[in-house]
Amino acid sequence: MKEIPVLYENEEIYIINKPTGISVQGGQGISHPLDEEFAKMTGQKVHLVHRLDKDTCGLMIIAKSPNAASKWTKLIGSKQVQKEYVTYCFGKLDKAKGVINDTLIQHGETKNAVTEYSVEKVFDITFPPSETRPESKTVTISKVHLFLKTGRMHQIRIHLSKNNCPIIGDDQHGNFKLNKLLKKELKIKNMLLCSKKLTVPLDGHNKVFEIDFEVPFQF
Repeated sequence: MKEIPVLYENEEIYIINKPTGISVQGGQGISHPLDEEFAKMTGQKVHLVHRLDKDTCGLMIIAKSPNAASKWTKLIGSKQVQKEYVTYCFGKLDKAKGVINDTLIQHGETKNAVTEYSVEKVFDITFPPSETRPESKTVTISKVHLFLKTGRMHQIRIHLSKNNCPIIGDDQHGNFKLNKLLKKELKIKNMLLCSKKLTVPLDGHNKVFEIDFEVPFQF
């Protein structure tokens, strides 16, 4: 596994940039999970504060001790830590800005889930005819900025899919046929969802961490 980039470190936490394709926690059938590999890299046991899906990349907080993990989990739960995402989706949302407030079922329970979004750009990519496709194919893509009000599993992925704007590369909740097309035409292998920005309370004020999210197409 490649070394995991560390953007910030103090006596309590690390803020890292998680690569796509890495599970954050071990389990049956999971090799080289983030918590184990990062512990090897730092030479100390680490503790997860929150999670990202395996195929989601970007900023995460990891604690150095159980007490620090408890503290930062509470800070996230009380909204003192703000998490923002960016994604590229197929299609177009009905409004340029809004709130998706759809319940999700997790572990047999119905839970409230709220996602704020704003559409940053909508553009078309046209693929010329090929040996297997006699006509050109135009695909509409939206770049969407998201702010989580709740932190449910697969929340962004499900909310966008329910609103006819599934994330590119999401084969579980998305458009498998269009994903296959972009894998072939643009070599997109990963889900295009990134935890791009974290605002965290440090040393008496809010500190902002933000990363670039590069995608394999021009617009």
